[in-house]
Amino acid sequence: MSKTVDLNSDLGESFGAYKIGGDEQIIPLITTANLACGMHGGDPVVLRGAIDACIKNGVAIGAHPGYPDLQGFGRRAMALSADEADAYVSYQVAAVDGMTRAQGGRMTHVKLHGALYNRAGAEYGFARVICGGIARVSPDAVFLALSGSAMVKAGLDAGLRVAQEVFADRGYEDDGSLVARNKPGAMIHDEDEAVRRVVQMVRGGTVESVTGKTIAITADSICVHGDGAKALAFVERIRAALCEAGVGLKAFAESVASLARGVD
Repeated sequence: MSKTVDLNSDLGESFGAYKIGGDEQIIPLITTANLACGMHGGDPVVLRGAIDACIKNGVAIGAHPGYPDLQGFGRRAMALSADEADAYVSYQVAAVDGMTRAQGGRMTHVKLHGALYNRAGAEYGFARVICGGIARVSPDAVFLALSGSAMVKAGLDAGLRVAQEVFADRGYEDDGSLVARNKPGAMIHDEDEAVRRVVQMVRGGTVESVTGKTIAITADSICVHGDGAKALAFVERIRAALCEAGVGLKAFAESVASLARGVD
């Protein structure tokens, strides 16, 4: 298997008595975890447990900061300025970085969450300010960005290494952005379709948009949302399909030297 790809999931999103996702089952099957930082989901106890599980299973650990919106799970737009968003993101990244080091691990990357991710993917100036904050707080972190989005250039321009991700469970617009969750075609629910699309993205470098257009895509990492009803089934099926297609699984953090670092 000469070709490898990363398989990531957004996890650690339970909060207090509220359980979200199946972290215990998913973590052993992935190569990279993006852990909620307490603002859209997660709390210190959940975060500590998720970090411990990742360390025990050899899974790369990343911060997954979102808008301060527990009720909306960070998926509602908020009228924050770029400077405000930078402060919220920097705070969350520092928390995950510090807690991971305290438990004997290393935080490898940062991936934005939800509405914050979508806005940064569309607005270069907004993303650039946030990436500058990440570079100050954790300059060695890789920035995990939506393939082909404004986040890619923003991360490189801030001096970060950047990896590009694709989604197993989301639909794409013709411009490569994700279909909004309130629109038809936003979510991929069929396991066979998800597997087929992932193999095509990894092996062929393309994906079919919601209108049927074939668009180019860069797949350094594949994301499965940990809160999805079929998250575990998707991860299991995708792992098996990639192996069958001759693609190995490897955390992108292990290949960080091959990722270009931008210059501020």
